[in-house]
Amino acid sequence: MHWKDKALDHAKKDSPKESVGLLVNVKGKEVYYPCNNLSLNPDKCFVLDPEDYAIAANAGDIIAIIHSHPTTNLVFSESDKVNCENSKLPWHIVDPRTGNWIYREPDGYIPDLLGRQWIWGVTDCWSLVRDYYKKEKNILLKDYDRSMTPEEFLENPLFESYAWRTGFRELRVGENLQVGDVLLMSIMHPTLNHVAIYLGDMVLHHLADRLSCREPYSLWLLKCTAKRYRYVKNP
Repeated sequence: MHWKDKALDHAKKDSPKESVGLLVNVKGKEVYYPCNNLSLNPDKCFVLDPEDYAIAANAGDIIAIIHSHPTTNLVFSESDKVNCENSKLPWHIVDPRTGNWIYREPDGYIPDLLGRQWIWGVTDCWSLVRDYYKKEKNILLKDYDRSMTPEEFLENPLFESYAWRTGFRELRVGENLQVGDVLLMSIMHPTLNHVAIYLGDMVLHHLADRLSCREPYSLWLLKCTAKRYRYVKNP
């Protein structure tokens, strides 16, 4: 059976959840490895089981990621495009209702900084900081694995502990902000759970469940700001 037939069977079996699998080069043959979808919203997105990924990687060279769109249109969503870039692998999507396929390869895609939808771990506040630095400064900041859910992240935010490893230093008291500095904030929660980019009298940021935007660095946002960082160099 051709790998596409196996992937389509998997997609039909898992519907209405999104199926996910890997295409692996095993001794010169393309082999489909079905994987578990660990997403908490499997009808809307997928999270590939890392144990399944490891099994496939041990069997051969992973050459593509495959998933299904059982309830949505057969187009690459914003999340699909970003994750395709992050994976550095080609992606195939199959519609189990029609058996049709689409294909995409990484091509350097970065979503617009303004007006992007908030998707946890894909286009969120830290993703916006990384994309800003890549677009505006040609600097590629490190990324870090998120918790499975935003709720888990609130209890253990990442940026403060990772700042120095990402090339940032904390500004001293009285040191003036510069455009491009990063502001670490507490938004509706006691932990430092949000990052924003200083743009002078404005900030660029992406709050949960809102579109990314510029807005005035208001007194409220100033009060939410607990720490300020400046990029120095790659550590």
